[in-house]
Amino acid sequence: MKTRSGEKIKLASIEELLGVVNEESAMDIEIAKIHSFKSHPFKVLDDERMQELVESVKEHGILTPVLLRPCGVDEYEMISGHRRMHAAQLAGLTTVPSIIREMDDDAAVVFMVDSNIQREELLPSEKAFAFKMKMDAMRHQGTCRHDGDKLESVSERKTAFVVGESSGTSARSVQRYIRLTELIPELLDFVDQKRLQFTVAVDISYIDKEIQKWLYEYIRDNGSVRANQIAALRSELGQGVMTQPKMILILNENLPGKKPGSKITLSEKKLREYFPSGYTTTEMRSVILELLDNWKECQNGGIE
Repeated sequence: MKTRSGEKIKLASIEELLGVVNEESAMDIEIAKIHSFKSHPFKVLDDERMQELVESVKEHGILTPVLLRPCGVDEYEMISGHRRMHAAQLAGLTTVPSIIREMDDDAAVVFMVDSNIQREELLPSEKAFAFKMKMDAMRHQGTCRHDGDKLESVSERKTAFVVGESSGTSARSVQRYIRLTELIPELLDFVDQKRLQFTVAVDISYIDKEIQKWLYEYIRDNGSVRANQIAALRSELGQGVMTQPKMILILNENLPGKKPGSKITLSEKKLREYFPSGYTTTEMRSVILELLDNWKECQNGGIE
């Protein structure tokens, strides 16, 4: 909206930007009395950005108050401002300007996530756990909201849309990020390090944790895996017991660009003379491969 000539433009105050009510005001709180938010998903790193923030704090102080909530007698929990408080500590300060607000657990989670989620340098793991925390909080709020005497439920899709709205993230992307929390930590680290593609990691998240450990070892030793390899593995998981040698065989057989070599063909009828009736073709190949590995070791052991 255009302003008339000479009309003053009202700028939002820090309190308004933080969404605080008029009676709230900043006060200095001792850092020693402030505790980090429980299960805070965002990493506070001593990197170049932090050093720049420390220098700014030394020169100008903390310009934007942190947001706290009471958590005991003269004790507080950080809602928003973990990086600012860490910079203040590195700069030698013992207090930080703070706004204190009474908030329940769910409201605190939502505010904590929304105040951090728009940072550009966030890792996939940070987004994953942040979105999950906010989703859980909003799901709890949604299922507990009353419409007269009737509970009003909120659909998963709608909740995911609201969760991602503050950061411009689609509902589908929110759901995919949350799937990453089902990965073992080692695989999630590979996603952060870009050694494992995001979409492939989402597919892996549906696989049992024990098999995820085998996948981690495979990726660690052989490089990343592709979508078609994981698709082949998942299709075999419902066909019987999975073993690590069988998994390796499936992944190797589905390597991208693998060219078929010359084959030694044995009829399935002949092979089944040596296996129990319930064995699948993949299980038979796995056993044969293990036997050939043992035979090779024996041959190598006989060479002096």
